Amino acid sequence: MGFELRDHTADVAVAATGGSLEAVFAAVADGLTACSTDEVPNAGKRFSLAVAAESREALLFDYLDELIYLRDVRAELPVDHRVESISGPTVESANGDDPTADPPWEVTATARGVPLAELDAREVKAVTYSEMRLENVADGWEAYVVFDI
Repeated sequence: MGFELRDHTADVAVAATGGSLEAVFAAVADGLTACSTDEVPNAGKRFSLAVAAESREALLFDYLDELIYLRDVRAELPVDHRVESISGPTVESANGDDPTADPPWEVTATARGVPLAELDAREVKAVTYSEMRLENVADGWEAYVVFDI
């Protein structure tokens, strides 16, 4: 279980697997780190983040987008990703068509922020929905995400 970087036209893709939804989210985030730098020093402090969205796929997109945003505003590359939990709707707890309801999917995670000044980092501009896949398979989860570089 883990990730693999794949060439994708003018972009880069991450194909990831994990035994759980949390593991595959962390693997894709580790792939995002690998898109940005070849070597990660042991510097930096851990920080927490939480993201909510309306679907599993949107949650993966928004989680990765938040990591890119935090990189930009904190001037730190998020590395060493740990997804603590992912919660989502069940038949009993779904919010139905209520537009004022909170998004039903949420991820809570931590990462270590390595100062960009300590890295030889490439810029990943954005996560894309292009060809994005998140699938429950026989032995866990698979994801495929394309990043604009």
